[in-house]
Amino acid sequence: MKQRYVMSVRADAFRQTGERILAAAYARFKVALFDEVTLDQIAADADVTVQTVIRRFGSKAEIVAELTRIQEAQVDAHRRDAPVGDLAGAVANLLEYYEAEGDLMMHLLRQENRVPAFADIAEHGRKVHVEWCARVFASGLEARSGVARKRLAAQLVAICDLYTWHLLRRQQRLSQRQTKLALMELLEGTLS
Repeated sequence: MKQRYVMSVRADAFRQTGERILAAAYARFKVALFDEVTLDQIAADADVTVQTVIRRFGSKAEIVAELTRIQEAQVDAHRRDAPVGDLAGAVANLLEYYEAEGDLMMHLLRQENRVPAFADIAEHGRKVHVEWCARVFASGLEARSGVARKRLAAQLVAICDLYTWHLLRRQQRLSQRQTKLALMELLEGTLS
């Protein structure tokens, strides 16, 4: 009985240490370029040694790979919650994610040509986004065929893209409400 308790405590400590390391890395990668983040910084922020970080994850790239697996699962789950056939609900789902993670994703996209792990994140995000648009706007797409359908699919992907949100919210400084209205108007015009 005592041995099982000790093993359970060790397993919990191992899990918690990994979570602290990942949280520290996530916080660093949100604000700094990949090349600027060091294992020393991550270890200090997580209150562990660099050797612990290396034993647990191996490298910065492996830390990013683990963060990617976690992020992809969260994005996939969030996107699956988008209602089909409810334009306002779909836009709300999309904007909820962009408001929470859009700035981080833009930060990573700026580095995708230099950091293979970030390129993987970007590629997965693009794939999920295209699938999301196809599912959420299925009824509008089904009304078209051939090149018209392909063009509409591309338009929907572009309107709902992270870059469009960034342009409206960050570059044009629209409020959340005005961004939602702008996307709704773009989508309604395109789908009509």
